[in-house]
Amino acid sequence: MKSILFPAFAMMLACAAAGQAPAPAAQHPAGQTSSARAGWRQATDAELAALLPARAPVEKEHIETEMRTASGIVDRQGHYIAGVVLITAGYSAEGKYSHFLVVQAPVQISGIALKPGEYVFGYTHDGDVLNVHFNVASTGALVGTAEAHRLPGTPRVEILRIWPPSDKSLFQIGRFALHYEIEE
Repeated sequence: MKSILFPAFAMMLACAAAGQAPAPAAQHPAGQTSSARAGWRQATDAELAALLPARAPVEKEHIETEMRTASGIVDRQGHYIAGVVLITAGYSAEGKYSHFLVVQAPVQISGIALKPGEYVFGYTHDGDVLNVHFNVASTGALVGTAEAHRLPGTPRVEILRIWPPSDKSLFQIGRFALHYEIEE
């Protein structure tokens, strides 16, 4: 019995480690599956390490990233939406940008349309709101601003967490969140 169960268990572990387990389809209230929401799952640490740079190209500098803060999602075609905290001390970006973002599928974050590309964002805190500004990473050009609102209750503080659309469709920064929609 043990010789039959061990290979099956090893195969399940290998699939889970490779992120090959199919994600459950998201359901609309009417019970229909949304193709934009279905198939996205949390990216693994290994996938994020392969995708996100150790030094992010921001304007004319290459700023170190803090990989343990990386978060992202990936679809079945291998398109990522992922971000990581920038270590900006000593760079001109200090206070201006706090996170680096890679977008490989069109997404709207609180009404701001982001095409595939690399972005940076930062924020200012104003009471129960974060004023978040998104910029093109290579040029610093402003793409748009949005308000992140405090999540209800006492949620876990996340430096950055991009939730899969089947769960929450949120970019969480600390105890604040921005809603997003993946465009087809």
